[in-house]
Amino acid sequence: MGAPTPTDIAEPFSLRQAVERSMAVYLSDIDEEDENLVANLYDLVMSEVEPPLIQAVLDHNAGNQSRTSTMLGLNRGTLRKKIRQYGLRV
Repeated sequence: MGAPTPTDIAEPFSLRQAVERSMAVYLSDIDEEDENLVANLYDLVMSEVEPPLIQAVLDHNAGNQSRTSTMLGLNRGTLRKKIRQYGLRV
């Protein structure tokens, strides 16, 4: 099953609310021992969020890297580097 579409979601909520909910669940699921293992939560979250973000925008733009880089506010070279880094499909 693929990613949910906007019509699959029961109630509309913002991207910010989705992140807040996900982080609340993630943080409530870790105990004190796990907290010591999470040394850099920011980098962890960014490494989990960036690939699907880039892929979604690439898909939205039918693989057009120029439009994708403009939408993401990245230059095309940086976008290409991230596509290779994460093994994304174009």
